[in-house]
Amino acid sequence: MQLVTWNINSLRLRMPHLARLTAERRPHVICLQETKVPNPLFPHEEVRQLGYAHLHYQGMKGYNGVAILSRLPLRAVEDLPLWCGRSDCRHVAADVETGSGAVRVHNFYVPAGGDIPDPLQNEKFAHKLGFIEETAAWFRKHPPRRSVLVGDLNIAPLAHDVWSHKQLLKIVSHTPPETERLLAWMEAGFQDAMRHFIPEPTALFTWWSYRNRDWRKSNRGRRLDHIWLTPDLLPALTDISVLKDVRDWERPSDHVPVCATLAL
Repeated sequence: MQLVTWNINSLRLRMPHLARLTAERRPHVICLQETKVPNPLFPHEEVRQLGYAHLHYQGMKGYNGVAILSRLPLRAVEDLPLWCGRSDCRHVAADVETGSGAVRVHNFYVPAGGDIPDPLQNEKFAHKLGFIEETAAWFRKHPPRRSVLVGDLNIAPLAHDVWSHKQLLKIVSHTPPETERLLAWMEAGFQDAMRHFIPEPTALFTWWSYRNRDWRKSNRGRRLDHIWLTPDLLPALTDISVLKDVRDWERPSDHVPVCATLAL
């Protein structure tokens, strides 16, 4: 099973990108973040024409939005928490049928957190920290099995997940309050699939700012997109690929897709 996670930064705007990714990679499951499309306007027919007959999504106008597109049958997981008491379309989950049984797929879009890394001065940062604390506590209370957690988690937790650990320690996405909480969330039942194949100290990025005129030359990236597996699935992991070339496509997202291959 090939599974892709991708912050597409507007599904309707980048449908040609989704079609190209599908033609080139033919993943079985695609998890999208920042779809930015309300449920009634979700492009069902265009997505199904790409081969994804099984869909589960939550979206809103102009912001956020998450979707799971699957060639394999899936069953939506409905009894999920309302994180921080907000209906802001940041999490969906589904049980995807594979040859060896169902795998639960969680797809998250974590709040970005604004610019000021102080929860007293910045409500957005306080919301981000609270969101991560709630998710970690929930997974500790509901230990996951045969599960994959993916998404734009908006935090680069390790020293070589950013272009400069020293310079970004006070920049939202790499501050200690964020990285400590994210690692605690992962330790609530998951392992870092990307770093399993590409361990530290290798630099590993999935996001490059639009502000960089030549993103490849400057390479000021961050690893904001993640794939986590429960320990029972880790032996099935055969490959991790960061599809950097997608960042060069016309009018790209500032995130690139990450693909995991599991022998299931």
